[in-house]
Amino acid sequence: MTSSQSPILTVTLNPALDLSARIPRMEAGPKLRLAEPDWEPGGGGVNVARAIHALGGDVLAWVALGGGSGEQHLRLLHDQRIATHVFDAPCDTRQSWAITDDSGQQYRLQLPGGVWPEAVVDDARASIVAHAKGLVVVSGSQPPGMDAGFVQALAQDLGAARLIVDTSGPALAQLIERPLPHARPLVLRLDQAEAEGLAGRPLTDATDTTAFARQLVRRGVAEHVCLARGADGSVLASEGGAIHCRPPKVEVQSKVGAGDSFTGVFTLALARSDGFSEALRLGTAAAAAAVMTAGTQLCRKEDVTQLRAACTLHQMGA
Repeated sequence: MTSSQSPILTVTLNPALDLSARIPRMEAGPKLRLAEPDWEPGGGGVNVARAIHALGGDVLAWVALGGGSGEQHLRLLHDQRIATHVFDAPCDTRQSWAITDDSGQQYRLQLPGGVWPEAVVDDARASIVAHAKGLVVVSGSQPPGMDAGFVQALAQDLGAARLIVDTSGPALAQLIERPLPHARPLVLRLDQAEAEGLAGRPLTDATDTTAFARQLVRRGVAEHVCLARGADGSVLASEGGAIHCRPPKVEVQSKVGAGDSFTGVFTLALARSDGFSEALRLGTAAAAAAVMTAGTQLCRKEDVTQLRAACTLHQMGA
């Protein structure tokens, strides 16, 4: 990657204070006593910012925070030296838990977050646009009460295609089902479960995934569509073609944060003008690096650097 970069703003509308802990065995009935927990500032855009920072990139994290849990979340961000703009959320910041037992099974529990009034939603959109100087990454879920078309409205406000989106639920459905040619994101990323749910069928191999990604591009959903395939890497499609990047096999400690690590390092590569092929390779290395870490930890720079050379790119046929 080159050293200079354009600005990056990450947007976290529904952040979470993440707890990860271990337990001997998960079972119903008795009190279950967790080991000493680890706390991390979480939420899609926050994790994307943390991954960018870990790779030496410059990033501003726009985060909606509220209440005591929001204050704790902000302290953790400051401890990690993440540049942050806090938007005052109308409710307490939610929490999420990742509990791993001695067998290696992991249980992930998430609260929905509080409801946002319409006036607060409008203020948030204006604030994001005011802080956007380059690429903008919207990652994670939207809070209850926010219109499903928020991302499309934001894309329209930002003008030139510079929005990278990794969202879920009604917001994702709106982007897929009602694409707006004048409000296309630069990149839309989906994980494998989301892609298969929208396709209405299993995407059994990279060829099948590529066909679906190309279909979304043709429909004007986004300029580039990136579909994750778990341990088989990711496919990136655009009007100019499609590429599949496959990572090496790694020992899996926790799958938490793999997608956010991908998005962060992918975005950083684009901000450094490395091009989409290299961005896909580095993002794939970051996702593989993230699953090598325990709990809610993200990718480490040294692991991404080591794994990059073993991530193989394949041009996909028409």
